[in-house]
Amino acid sequence: MALADVFKALTAWEHPYKEGKSCPAVSILSFMKRDGHIDPDVFELFLRSGVYRLYAAQFMKPELIDTVDVDSYLVKSNTDFAVLD
Repeated sequence: MALADVFKALTAWEHPYKEGKSCPAVSILSFMKRDGHIDPDVFELFLRSGVYRLYAAQFMKPELIDTVDVDSYLVKSNTDFAVLD
């Protein structure tokens, strides 16, 4: 499944049954990554590159663009944690 297609569908505001927002869409993508539906490396690149922000700025209503805490969705490596003695 293409990550960009899913993000577009989740943030689409023209559906009468929902209003798409960027943060819940990223959350859903995170669950899809966890469950193996989207590539973890592509998801990380999507967040780190800011592509989601560029898409939102161009295609979403300003009132539907919310802040995404990118760091909370990124996998921490072992070097990110302090070693306790």
